[in-house]
Amino acid sequence: MASIRDLKKDINFVLGDIIDAVYIWEAINPKEDHKEAEAIVDDAIVTFDELIAKVNNNKVENRRKHLNAVNAELEERGKALIDRVNAL
Repeated sequence: MASIRDLKKDINFVLGDIIDAVYIWEAINPKEDHKEAEAIVDDAIVTFDELIAKVNNNKVENRRKHLNAVNAELEERGKALIDRVNAL
């Protein structure tokens, strides 16, 4: 883990790119139903809020282990959202 600032940037970039991909899909497919795409965006925003809250939590016993777990959760949840975008 390099730094907390880098982890926050990673969270922002990964989830921002997922949201951008959804908006691009919506622009390319204007006649498709966008309910699933909107659900993906909503889930990405919820994921962002939850992960940033976990990063900002200073009351953990082992901070390094906690931040590594947050990073692993970002990878896991980001991959799940990407899979949903690819399924659109």
